[in-house]
Amino acid sequence: MIDQFRGARPDWLDRSAFPFQSRWLATSHGSVHYLDEGPEDGEVVLLVHGTPSWSFEYRHLIAVLSRTRRVVAFDHLGFGLSERPHAFEYTPEAHTRVLRELVARLALTRFSLVVHDYGGPIALPLACEDSARITSLVVLNSWMWPLTDDPELAKGARFVASWVGRFLYRFLNASLRLLMPSAYADKRKLTPRIHAHDLAPFRDRDARVRVLWTLAKALTASAPSLARLWQERQSLAKVPALIAWGLEDKLLPPRLLSRLQEALPQAQVHALEGVGHWPQEEAPERLATLLDGFLPRMREAGE
Repeated sequence: MIDQFRGARPDWLDRSAFPFQSRWLATSHGSVHYLDEGPEDGEVVLLVHGTPSWSFEYRHLIAVLSRTRRVVAFDHLGFGLSERPHAFEYTPEAHTRVLRELVARLALTRFSLVVHDYGGPIALPLACEDSARITSLVVLNSWMWPLTDDPELAKGARFVASWVGRFLYRFLNASLRLLMPSAYADKRKLTPRIHAHDLAPFRDRDARVRVLWTLAKALTASAPSLARLWQERQSLAKVPALIAWGLEDKLLPPRLLSRLQEALPQAQVHALEGVGHWPQEEAPERLATLLDGFLPRMREAGE
């Protein structure tokens, strides 16, 4: 299965929940599904999702931010409504290459960047390469260093990367059916209607391994790349930043917040009580208000 949706919206997608216009961009690696909402002269905001979700998780933020900003959100290859080419590697480094091409093809010369989960390791290398293009940065429960530096997380990462982890991903859909629900502070907020939108793209067992388990395995395999990213953190020191962190995250525990603050000492920090790994799903109104007040709205003259 190369392109499961072939440039069309599938029947399982709730248009009332996700009413935005879908677009597809043919990159050198595969066709990427993306949204481009809001006024053309608005400040550009690029939303980068993690795993095992897709741009659907940002729907509440898109609805609010696109009133006064140009909001671009996309699905990594293999996720959501994007193509799933067999030849693609699906590592974080490969996803970074696709994002770099997407930014260039859409002529996003200056933009605010919002990252969540694996969106950090995927998108922050671009920010470090040329921080002058980043007008502001928002980090939601993410990281930019090897998680194997933490003994407890390293143990979990080794287990996920093992043959047992691969088996659980392939046959039990562990990333979506076990890890995702466990990371919510209030599991009732992961309603069957919402969960269905994350489960539907991964009905295929091979895809769970090629796409999802590859990123899980990269928690150990990509440690050198993440170590380089951490070494480059000083390049972000002058970028206005905001960190919003769900304190009841079972996947990325609150102790990681202090290290993120070390990387972004200039950041506004909002520790969200009663919120888990997905602030954009668990506290959408609160988060939208924070970002609406923080992110710039109009481009500077001459941009």
